[in-house]
Amino acid sequence: MSAHPTAANPILDFGIDKSALQYLGADLQRPECILAERDGTLWSADARGGVVRLRHDGTQTIVTQAQSSHFGAADSDATRYLRGTLPNGLAFADNGDFLISNFGTDRLERMTRDGRSVVLADRVDSEEVGKVNFVLRDSKNRIWVTISTRIKNWMHALRTDLADGYLARYENGTLRIVADGFRFTNEIRFDASEEWLYVVETTGGCITRLRIDDRGEVAEREIFGPSSLGTGAWPDGIAFDSVGNLWGTLVYSDKLFVLTPKGDLIVLLDEGDPKKVAALEQQFRQNRVTEDVLFATGRGVAPWMASVTFGGPDLRTVYIGSLKGSCIPYFRAPVPGLPMVHWHER
Repeated sequence: MSAHPTAANPILDFGIDKSALQYLGADLQRPECILAERDGTLWSADARGGVVRLRHDGTQTIVTQAQSSHFGAADSDATRYLRGTLPNGLAFADNGDFLISNFGTDRLERMTRDGRSVVLADRVDSEEVGKVNFVLRDSKNRIWVTISTRIKNWMHALRTDLADGYLARYENGTLRIVADGFRFTNEIRFDASEEWLYVVETTGGCITRLRIDDRGEVAEREIFGPSSLGTGAWPDGIAFDSVGNLWGTLVYSDKLFVLTPKGDLIVLLDEGDPKKVAALEQQFRQNRVTEDVLFATGRGVAPWMASVTFGGPDLRTVYIGSLKGSCIPYFRAPVPGLPMVHWHER
């Protein structure tokens, strides 16, 4: 996996001062996933139907396929988060276009920087693809996609006994399933050598990793780190730093965590409401999550904490994405992030 530090791991002595957090953006809608470019530009997924371009000088511009008011005008959280266009995971194509996994339309999409959009895939093996969650491009220009569940209403997939998520690869104009049997597949990241692909299992409460062979096939599969990431263990987004630590978020319990190269768990931020998280945990264990209990969770600096992105010229600025937030908190990390494949392309 990623190179291990020869000296003490800097994360072991690191803490986050909440009073020193800074914030970027305003009136964002569902800024779930964030992409960073070398010139300091950020791009955030936005529920109005595309992305928002953010600069540290305070300017922001929305780019949409066809602007939607559904998210902002919805009369309930259920309507807001279960329907409409919901751009979720983002990646850059090799020419700088956006690859968008749309969790609302259940499609893998491609959008130019001026908003022209095409659907790349909405079916797999002649069936509806399901809830398209995340997209990742590797150094060989392969496009990897996660599908959380085949259940249309994703809230009904928040159960302990369902493992219908899968990992697919987009090639020659179609999606092909590479691995399945995941418990609500979410974000994925390769390590520095692209030997192991790390897969978030949200309802599994863990991180699974897959060893990928030269043909792009799965050669080995195992859990990395604890089999459960603790109370309120619904992991969502992950990102590697340059010394092999895997940073991540727990969405409904609003935690920012790190797994060291040895798999040890460190919690850096815990913003959740313990009583509301416990109520959701109880329902989840009984396989009967209700809207009122689910949507009651989410608070703090990035409510429904969803993703971690390293940016800035030195890749030491950490940005936190969320599902319920309207801006993006950020802070300085003790080590740089692992550069994504697009970092040196443009």
